[in-house]
Amino acid sequence: MSSSKNTIHVVGGGLAGSESAWQIAEAGHHAVLHEMRPVRGTEAHHGEGLAELVCSNSFRSDDPNGNAVGLLHQEMRTLGSLILRAADRHQVPAGGALAVDRDGFSAAVTAALEAHPNVTIVREEVAGLPPEAWGPCIVATGPLTAPALAEGIRAITGADALAFFDAIAPIVHRDSIDMEKAWFQSRYDKVGPGGTGADYINCPMDRAQYEAFIQALVDGEKIGFKEWEASTPYFDGCLPIEVMAERGAETLRHGPMKPVGLTNPHDPQVKACAIVQLRQDNALGTLYNMVGFQTKLTYSEQVRVFRTIPGLENAEFARLGGLHRNTYLDSPRLLDATLRLKVRPSLRFAGQITGCEGYVESAAIGLMAGRFAVAEAEGRALEPLPQTTALGALIAHITGGHILDNVPEEPGEETAEELVKAPAKPRSFQPMNVNFGLFPPLAAMPRNETGKRLRGPEKAMLKRQALTDRARADLSAWIAGTVPQAAAAE
Repeated sequence: MSSSKNTIHVVGGGLAGSESAWQIAEAGHHAVLHEMRPVRGTEAHHGEGLAELVCSNSFRSDDPNGNAVGLLHQEMRTLGSLILRAADRHQVPAGGALAVDRDGFSAAVTAALEAHPNVTIVREEVAGLPPEAWGPCIVATGPLTAPALAEGIRAITGADALAFFDAIAPIVHRDSIDMEKAWFQSRYDKVGPGGTGADYINCPMDRAQYEAFIQALVDGEKIGFKEWEASTPYFDGCLPIEVMAERGAETLRHGPMKPVGLTNPHDPQVKACAIVQLRQDNALGTLYNMVGFQTKLTYSEQVRVFRTIPGLENAEFARLGGLHRNTYLDSPRLLDATLRLKVRPSLRFAGQITGCEGYVESAAIGLMAGRFAVAEAEGRALEPLPQTTALGALIAHITGGHILDNVPEEPGEETAEELVKAPAKPRSFQPMNVNFGLFPPLAAMPRNETGKRLRGPEKAMLKRQALTDRARADLSAWIAGTVPQAAAAE
C-alpha cells in the first residue's frame, strides 16, 4: 500500500459507485463519493440512501458451484465486497437465491460509507463531465445518468450511447393474498441461504384462467412512450410481461409462469397450467414482489388484470410496476481493459452504464474499477483478471469479448485453440448478465469413468463444476500474484 493518500472521485452512489468508493477507502486512499440525490431525483428512485434497489430485491442464485452469478458472489466476497457483506447481513428467504430487505440493505451500505474515515460523501449533481482538476475519477452513474453528464460523455466520445428499457415489478402486501388458493413452496423445494424450501408464494392458473390472463395483458392499456423512447429496444432479460405475452400464448408459461417443480397442496392431483410466483421483499415478510412481472401497463390496468390471478383477487399493492429507459456505453469501443475511457484515461466507468446487466454485475464492475484506480494511483500494475473467473469473464465481455460470435454454447470435441481460430463475425454490443457462456471453453469436456463423453443433465452438472473449480483456482493464483501482502493477510 502507498504511504501517501491519493484522492479518487466517484460519481454516483448506486451499487457500483458505493463498491468503488469502499474498495478505494479500504486500500487506504481518500474516496470522494458524489451522489445527486436528494438534490436531483430520478424516474426510478424513491429515497436518498446509497445503493438503493429500484427493481427486484434479488441478487439471484447464491450457488457458487452450479451458477455463474453464485460464483460471482463468491469471488466478490473473497475480494472484500461491501455490497455482498450488506446483502448477506440483510438477506430474506428466497429459495436458492440471495434476496435482501431492500431498506435494510441500503441503510447498511450508507452507514458503512458514512462511517469510513477515508470516505467523503458529497450530495450534489455533477453537471457535465467531471473536471480535469479532479484527476482520477470513476463514473458510476448507472442507467439513469443525468442528461448533462450523458451529453458530456457523448460529446467527448463522438458516439451515441446505446439504450434499452428496464422494468419494475409490482409489490403486494402479504396479508392481502388469499392463502386458501395460494401456497408457500420453492421450486423443487430448493433450500437456499436463509430459506426453508418454501420461500415463494405460488398462485396457480388453469388453462382457461391462463388464456384469459394472456388476452388481458395483450389488450390492456399501456403507458405511452415518450418521443425519445420510441426507438429504444428492450433488453431480453427484463422484458415487460405484456411484451412476452405478445410473443405468443405459451411464452409466459415457459418463462416466469412455468408450473414445473411445484405441487398445489390444496389440490395435489391437478397440475396447474401456469403459476405466478411472489418473492419476499422485506425482512418482516409483509411485502412480496411478483417475480418477472415488470410491466408498462397503466396503474389502473395493473390492478384490474393482476387481480384476476387466483389468490390475488383482493391484492393490495405497495408499489405498482413501471418502466424507464436505461443508458449504457458502447464499451468495447470506448473503454480499455481497465475500464478507462480511451479518449480521456483519467475517467473510468463502472456499473450498468458499462453494459453489464444486474445488481451483482454492476457492483462487481464497481469493485474492479476501484481496484484498478487504486493500483494506478500507487504506480503499480494490476494484472488483468483471468477470463476463466466470473469477474474476468464479465470484464472481458464489456471490454471486447462480444466481437467473437464463433463459440458454440456446447462445444463438442473441438479444442479451445480450434475454437479461437474459427471465423469471427462482429455483432452489436448488448447488456449481459454474467453466465457460463462468457467463460473460455474447457480444454476437455467432462467424461464419465469409462471415458465416454457425457450428455444431458450429468454433462451440464459436471461442466459447471469444472468451470467453477477452474475459476476458483485461477482467482486464488491471481490474488497471490497481485494483492499486496498486508491486504492479503486481512
